[in-house]
Amino acid sequence: MTKQAKSRSKGKAQTSRARVTKPRRAKSIRAKISRKARGRDPLDDLIDASAHALDLKVEPAWKGAVKANLATTFSLAALFADFPLPDDAEPAPIFSA
Repeated sequence: MTKQAKSRSKGKAQTSRARVTKPRRAKSIRAKISRKARGRDPLDDLIDASAHALDLKVEPAWKGAVKANLATTFSLAALFADFPLPDDAEPAPIFSA
């Protein structure tokens, strides 16, 4: 029995194991999408979408400064939003002159 088993493994590939292959085109499209997503920062998308919505032209030279300002603003907003308030906290009264 052992000789037969050895001779089978040396011969042709066993047909009992079916190889499932994915279409190459789908894989390459997925790879392109993931490469684009990895290379693009969400702040860049926000800057582009905001400029388009407000009909503003943002020069490429200014995008770095705008991105740094947004990153700072979002980090400060996260500190503010995460600040714990006691349950008995009330809003300040409204003063008018």
